[in-house]
Amino acid sequence: MGTETFKRKTPEEILRSISKLHQGRLKVYIGAVSGSGKTYHMLREGQLLKEQGIDVVICAVSTMQRPETVRQIGDLERVSSIHWQKDGVDKKDLNLEALTERNPEVVLVDGLAHRNREGALYPTRLEDIRYLLSKGISVITTVNVYELEGATELAQKLTGIEVRETVPSDTLELADEVVLIDATPEMILSRVEEGSVKAQKGAGVFKRGNLAVLRELALRLVAEGVNDSLEKHREELGLIGPSGAAERILVSAQYHWNGSIYVRRGQQIAKRLNGDLLVVAFVDRKKDLSKEEAAFKRSMVKLAEKVGGAFEELPLCGRRSLPGVLVNYALAHSVTRIVLGHSKQTLWQELWQGSIVHDMLKRTRNIDIFIVADRAAHEGERILPTKQTKRQKASDLYRRLSSDEVEREIAQLRKGRFKVYIGAAPGVGKTYTMLREGNDLLKKGIGVQIGLLETHGRKETQAQIGELQTIPRQVIDYRGTKLEDMDTDEIIRRKPEVVLVDELAHTNVPGSKNKKRYEDVLELLSAGISVISTVNVQHLESLNDAVEKLTGVRVRETVPDHILRLADEVQLIDVAPQTLQQRMREGRIYALDKVDQALGHFFRTVNLIALRELALREIADDVDERLESYERKSSLRGPWRRQESIFVCVDVTPEAERLIRRGFRIAHRLKAVWHVAYVQLGSGTQSNELGARLEQLRKLTERLGGIFEVHRADNRRRLPEVLASKADACQATQLVIGQSSKPSWKEIIQGSVVKKLLRRSRHIDVLVVADAETNPG
Repeated sequence: MGTETFKRKTPEEILRSISKLHQGRLKVYIGAVSGSGKTYHMLREGQLLKEQGIDVVICAVSTMQRPETVRQIGDLERVSSIHWQKDGVDKKDLNLEALTERNPEVVLVDGLAHRNREGALYPTRLEDIRYLLSKGISVITTVNVYELEGATELAQKLTGIEVRETVPSDTLELADEVVLIDATPEMILSRVEEGSVKAQKGAGVFKRGNLAVLRELALRLVAEGVNDSLEKHREELGLIGPSGAAERILVSAQYHWNGSIYVRRGQQIAKRLNGDLLVVAFVDRKKDLSKEEAAFKRSMVKLAEKVGGAFEELPLCGRRSLPGVLVNYALAHSVTRIVLGHSKQTLWQELWQGSIVHDMLKRTRNIDIFIVADRAAHEGERILPTKQTKRQKASDLYRRLSSDEVEREIAQLRKGRFKVYIGAAPGVGKTYTMLREGNDLLKKGIGVQIGLLETHGRKETQAQIGELQTIPRQVIDYRGTKLEDMDTDEIIRRKPEVVLVDELAHTNVPGSKNKKRYEDVLELLSAGISVISTVNVQHLESLNDAVEKLTGVRVRETVPDHILRLADEVQLIDVAPQTLQQRMREGRIYALDKVDQALGHFFRTVNLIALRELALREIADDVDERLESYERKSSLRGPWRRQESIFVCVDVTPEAERLIRRGFRIAHRLKAVWHVAYVQLGSGTQSNELGARLEQLRKLTERLGGIFEVHRADNRRRLPEVLASKADACQATQLVIGQSSKPSWKEIIQGSVVKKLLRRSRHIDVLVVADAETNPG
């Protein structure tokens, strides 16, 4: 517990706290574009609050005559707004006098970026809302991402849309709660086609690529805000180091000809991972910079500024103290990865003078070290690859397809559509929303049935079943016990147009046709049945380690990441941690006897904030991947044009799975081929135990799309040489290895594989993955 906990508050702090008690609460629903469902969710929340006895009114709410949104108004009391026109367009201003006289507990109001008529008490709606908050009236409102200054310029640059009404970029910081209403481009375009969303003529915002860009922008913006709250919360709890939910890259560079190369490399990593960039240079305060060093400094500072990085000089006290200073700086700034150059020293120089890289590896137990290849010096600026779009030759247009190609094309056409609702934790409303969509589709005459539903006794979820028919589960006799699970064969026999399947990561009961539910889903899709399903972000295979680091909980049921990439649509259900915890206390997620345990463990605030950020960033990356394959020019992360090959070195310790998952995530982000290598010592046969362990690692690698290989070395001293030569044979551009867990005395006697591999692989980028034993949380 930090000392801040026991500090006596100053009179000013006490006055601010008292003032806050009388202040209204502000909640903002943010979306990518109009029609994403912000007003609908705001009104629905108003109805829920009214049911709980809260005094709620609406004013200046724009339903756009969308039937579903209009229905949500129900019996909510309306305070008349002030109507006026501008350029033939109807406008509504808040009636502040009527609202303060009525003095409700909560006001629902649309259009946070709205500008008021001339002569109004305040020129903007934001100022109106501030006034209401000062009167103790809480406000729930809505805004589009492109209406936030800062995002406006980026949205205009990427999509060409022009925005006239905006709010300051720090507006969301005023809110007590910000919730993203995520809507896929497919969903928005479907609403436009149905006429429930009106797209103005020539409105470029409603192009598929632009919708995807704005959606990604919204996801990343909310993720940044969540990260800020996570850091504050961790600070209050006295937690140090990176949380593991966001990336922060630190580049250590000298005023030398290769300094700018390291900064550029760090910027490429930060941009691809959507992380912050920090650049530091060590200088001897007692010496003046040479003319050459001063020129390199100007170049580096200018580059750091250009790529959006923060630059700082640190005092150089001595070569041997440098690793400690750098690591302490990284910890103080929640850095997740340090980028620096390979050592240029010989073995004898390292033994005599010490190695900066090796000393850092001894000190960093929760920070990755990325060592830039020497080849950057003569290859010049490195730009990393993107998925290249296949260009069709003119001759291909006239080439007759083979019978196999025809069958594959037909099978693809017959395949069902796949949609997944994803959330940060149980209880966010994935199943609820899936059922609601099922009923909406049913009203449109589409044949929808429930294949498998888990309501967990939640009354609100149960109520959403409505007119949907449930396909009975199959009963399996397993060792004298009757077990139930989804009846995939019966679903295929009935062949509904759409089937709702809950909990995608579920492991089927023993004796089932398939081991995992996602395998059932693949079978249904192949049979031409469309599937809508649900999953939590912690169930994604490649995030297994990150989730354990964040929460201390190892999730046993996982789903391979490629299953999510198969989906035609992935939609996030976003809920603030406070709301989720309140649902928990009310017994709306788990039974009341499990509430205290859940709130003290998985549902702790720090866990929920971190998982929420992880989910926002994961879906933003998914949007970006789809955007790149559809329209690369609009990608927020920029194109990567250099072909990469990732080579992961593993042993058979429990850390192997973590390295394999890390290798997959790097390869996936870089769209690279990737190999996993294990080196068996000696020429003897494998023991049954070793064979079984290697088979586990092979299955995980192949499930994630990698290539697993077993190599041999005569003895341990040959191990680094074998790994390096195999990496060269694979034309590896990046080596992924784990930190050595051996004590120093063992490394001196046996030699360090990591150190030898680093010396042998100076022509390759090397990522040394942080030891998982030390959890900063």
